[in-house]
Amino acid sequence: MPGLAVNVIDIDDPADPRVDDFRDLNSVDRRPDLPVLPGGRPGRGLVIAEGVLVAQRMIASRFETHAFLGVAKRLAELDADLRDPSLTGVPFFRATAEVMAEVVGFHLNRGVLAVSRRPATLTVPDILDSARTVAILEGVNDHENIGSIFRNAAGLGVDAVLFGQGCADPLYRRCVRVSMGHALLVPFARFDDWPRGLDLLRNRDFQLVSMTPDPDAVTLAEAVTADKVGFLVGAEGPGLTASAMAATDVKARIPMSRGTDSLNVATAAAVAFYERARSGTMGE
Repeated sequence: MPGLAVNVIDIDDPADPRVDDFRDLNSVDRRPDLPVLPGGRPGRGLVIAEGVLVAQRMIASRFETHAFLGVAKRLAELDADLRDPSLTGVPFFRATAEVMAEVVGFHLNRGVLAVSRRPATLTVPDILDSARTVAILEGVNDHENIGSIFRNAAGLGVDAVLFGQGCADPLYRRCVRVSMGHALLVPFARFDDWPRGLDLLRNRDFQLVSMTPDPDAVTLAEAVTADKVGFLVGAEGPGLTASAMAATDVKARIPMSRGTDSLNVATAAAVAFYERARSGTMGE
């Protein structure tokens, strides 16, 4: 295809070592997106984007794509994106759906994968310099919930996601997929010291709002008042720890009905993000 920046290479042997970065995606022992394998063995820690839309977002992100694997149809659908000069010389391994299935270990309906290595990690101070609304997670270890929080953050104007203790890796393949690639675009960082690291936000005039089903907490609409806000959400079931909640400025609840005491953590976060936008305190 004339004009493509990528180097299209046909692959007909599933054992070809050139596609090892895409191999055995469902294997607990060999998955290439795991930084640490079972037993503490070092993993490859690659970042995998699945599908046309997520691959497009990887190309647009700070994650430097170093290879693609896909069927001819997806190559055609990505034509405009694959002309990006930043992809010059990057291999696009073209294969049949059957060969792809043997490489990755299952039939991939999305028909294309992109892969990158992990870039340098961002720090919390790096992110806070330009942020006005952030999500702060503690103990959220479900990959789908983390992916959903990133997608909600992107759609509702949240500037960054910050991780306290006990959270899963946002760059696991499932997180990236569920986030629709927004885990690659919304900046994120981990606190080195939890929950004392929250002082970094307080020192930059962030109002810290902890989400809780406690009926004595103020409603979310009452809580969201400041120019800069950080929303804290915790794991399904236990929620935020007492020490994390004690480090916040206000405890907020979402009014519930019909005997329901709480929402899924990603849904609760989305409600908080929407309230921030609806209240008019988020700005442009």
